[in-house]
This record gives sequence, C-alpha cells and structure tokens, in this order.
Amino acid sequence: MVKSKHAETAFDGEGAFRYGGRWNSRGRRVVYASGSLSLAALEVLVHLDPAAHLPELTAYPIDLPRELLQTEDFSRLDQVSGGLPWPLRTTRAWGDAWCSTAAQAALRIPSTIVPNECNYLLNPQHPDFGEIRIGEPEEFALDDRLG
Repeated sequence: MVKSKHAETAFDGEGAFRYGGRWNSRGRRVVYASGSLSLAALEVLVHLDPAAHLPELTAYPIDLPRELLQTEDFSRLDQVSGGLPWPLRTTRAWGDAWCSTAAQAALRIPSTIVPNECNYLLNPQHPDFGEIRIGEPEEFALDDRLG
C-alpha cells in the first residue's frame, strides 16, 4: 500500500533510499510490503501525522513465490533487546546486511505493530525481483473515523 501520489514508483525503493526505514539505512533501495491489506493499512496509519487529512491510497496485490523468500528466526533479537519494538539500529543493521548479501529477492520480517503478523522487504535490485508478480493497483480508502 502506498500513497496514491507515489503509485507510479511504488516498487523502485526510492523512498527507502532517500529516508531509510525501520529495516534499512538511507542509501538502500527497499520496498516494504505487508502480509495482509489490514496490516498494510495499520502500517500506513502509524506513520501519518494525526493532524493531516487521510491520504488517498493505492494497494497492490503481490504474489511472492516461496523460492524468492528468505525467512529468518528473529527470536534471538527478542532475547537481546527484551522484545519488540527492537532498536532501530538493530533492525537497520539486519536489513542492510540482507540487502548486501542479495541472498533472496524478499525477506519476511515481523511487524512491530502486530508482532504475530509479517511484513516483507523486497529488494528491487535483486536479479530475481522481476519474478515477483505485482497485480493491478486498486484504490484503497481508510475509513474517515480513523482520521
């Protein structure tokens, strides 16, 4: 899910490259995706300015072949940091290392908002990125009561 004004470039990783994110430092092209539409909506909401109007959003269905997905056991991070949310320097280091190795085109990561659900990092510079099937964009509207 992305603000509609960025829909044309939703999968180039430019926003993460310019500003960094929870799982990447500035200078790394990463695309953030969620395991469900509802989790994607929560991930957008948590980053909105409460005083701002709700943005127009666009959602993309993604079919991520299992062979392109890297999964990790993040339980040791819980032991080191005392549970979610993990320190930003820790998650960024983990994501940056994953980008550097280019082991897989996607990495499953736990959501900080709903720890039992998953988000995904997509590496648009990975040679297999083109095998990720991105569906047609769909308009998505948040309920006005959330704004």
